[in-house]
Amino acid sequence: MDTESNPSAQRLRNYLNEARDIVLWKCQGLSDELARRPMTDTGTHILGIVHHLAVTEYGYFGECLGRVPNDQHVLELLQSDDPQIDFLPPAIFSAQDVLALYRKSVAFAEQALDELDLESPAEVPWWSLHRHTTVEHLIVHMIAETSRHAGQLDIVRELLDGQIGLRAQATNIPSFSAEQWKEQRSALQRIAEQSTNQ
Repeated sequence: MDTESNPSAQRLRNYLNEARDIVLWKCQGLSDELARRPMTDTGTHILGIVHHLAVTEYGYFGECLGRVPNDQHVLELLQSDDPQIDFLPPAIFSAQDVLALYRKSVAFAEQALDELDLESPAEVPWWSLHRHTTVEHLIVHMIAETSRHAGQLDIVRELLDGQIGLRAQATNIPSFSAEQWKEQRSALQRIAEQSTNQ
């Protein structure tokens, strides 16, 4: 994909890579236990989300483009009928193993994108609409997919250890003290309680 002469291609790939970088940043510095700790009733956890994203990268930029994933673990997952298996990294995988898998999936996807154009054909077997589509559509979908899960990681990470922010280089968060954040939360709680009494 010629991104130098195609600003649309460059823009799309930049947005996708920015979202991928945020995913990796949200995982930095966590122990295996914290990275695996389920934080919702449905079991949402850091490693589960990252494992899912790795499988998704392989699915869209491998299977949908007629390319065989270069990872045996992922090949087995893609054949499974378990609808949750991609959110359940094996117990033998450390946090670093899952992050390595994600990086490997991104490298695999990037190689495909380097070799194809936005208009290159793609087929998504699990889409009922737009099954026959283009690489551009896959990139747009993966930007949305990765950004959605980066938002989940943002909330889960804050609940785990208080880390917040948009990205490492620019958190986009006011530099409030712990007391200021506490005051803001209390104010929001008061508004919520008043709303229920109206």
